[in-house]
Amino acid sequence: MLQTSTKLYKKLQKQYSRRINLDLGRIKKVLERLNNPEKTLNNVVNVIGSDGKNSVLTSLKYFLEANKEKVNTFTSPHLYDVRQRFWLGNKFITLKEIKKYKKIIEKTNFKLTLFELLTCIFILSAMKKDSDFYNLIESGLLFKKDSTNLWSNPMAQVITNINYQHQEWVKPKTINEICKQKVGFLSKNTNIYIGKQNPKTFKIVKKILKKNPSEKIFYGSWKIVNKKKNKYYKDRNNNIYLDSKYINSDGLWENVGLAIKVALDLGIHPKIVQKTVPKIKFEGRVQFIRGKLTKNLKNIKLLVDGCHSDGSTKNLAKFLKEFKIPIYSIWGSLKNKNPNKLIKNFKGIFRKVITIKIPNEPNAMNSIDLSKIAKKNGFRTEEAKNIKDALKKVSTKEKSLIVIFGSLYLVGHALSLN
Repeated sequence: MLQTSTKLYKKLQKQYSRRINLDLGRIKKVLERLNNPEKTLNNVVNVIGSDGKNSVLTSLKYFLEANKEKVNTFTSPHLYDVRQRFWLGNKFITLKEIKKYKKIIEKTNFKLTLFELLTCIFILSAMKKDSDFYNLIESGLLFKKDSTNLWSNPMAQVITNINYQHQEWVKPKTINEICKQKVGFLSKNTNIYIGKQNPKTFKIVKKILKKNPSEKIFYGSWKIVNKKKNKYYKDRNNNIYLDSKYINSDGLWENVGLAIKVALDLGIHPKIVQKTVPKIKFEGRVQFIRGKLTKNLKNIKLLVDGCHSDGSTKNLAKFLKEFKIPIYSIWGSLKNKNPNKLIKNFKGIFRKVITIKIPNEPNAMNSIDLSKIAKKNGFRTEEAKNIKDALKKVSTKEKSLIVIFGSLYLVGHALSLN
């Protein structure tokens, strides 16, 4: 089935442009011809930001489902199967449904980008569900003209960490403009939750939102606190002990904290939150994996993380500093992710960087160029043909850790092999 799904997605990639073209006009015209199905979706929660959108949305989904609520979700990108983008109540969308809704959309005779098509497929599939469903929707790029910016009165809009990602799509290329594109065009009739930001970004966001009459809930009214190696969610009314063997970094804990705040405000009991946290898993986000890839790795742990921004790589680096064993890395990157800046965050951490080209990604950097960047920054490097080849190049019998990182597409490929 995975092969069939991969085949379908490749077909979609050929038929629909992957080139980013920020313009809400096209998708709105298509939806209009389909009698505006987006207006039938209730309880919409937009999740917007640079880092952490998926982990916030995933956490909120866990909390809602633990409270016996019905949930649809739309996320991007998928890790290894296009169906992963669409969760509909209690299952992922089927390939048959994707094809069916694609045909309906094509009858409108409008040329959409691939992301716009997938957004429309989600809306058509979600509208078939009952009106009491929650619809959790992860934004794509920025938000002003993103194809998920379709609801004027969502239940909530949740803002995760904002950083310099996607600056190539704004003018001027400043954090002020990025913040404006992400939070300057939010609903004026909703509840806006702003997660933890660096101090400069927090000031900018607060200033932009001053004119927005929506209810605003800022980080600081809740926090994740550490007490004697234990973690707690704390706000004015709650002090919730948090325990998990799957959540492996401070950045992920901050995202869980943001989701907890939203969940509590939606009326979910603190005891349900506390019981649910240990069950939350984030695929491809600071995740230890075992399976086919680790079969021949003795005394070696394998970690995958799709980090591809300054903030998320710093988050991974902070986690890795806790290890007292040699750490090797397998690194792949897209061309527009500023690899020269990101690899600097791992100085003194990696014993060796093995570079590979992410398969089936036209925008992927080749292993030679990545190797040059790593070498320039003082790392021992080696190039590999693919992940399996890279794992063979870590020729060590000592207890160690291998980290596959740099792109969700690379991590998704690794998980599909496992």
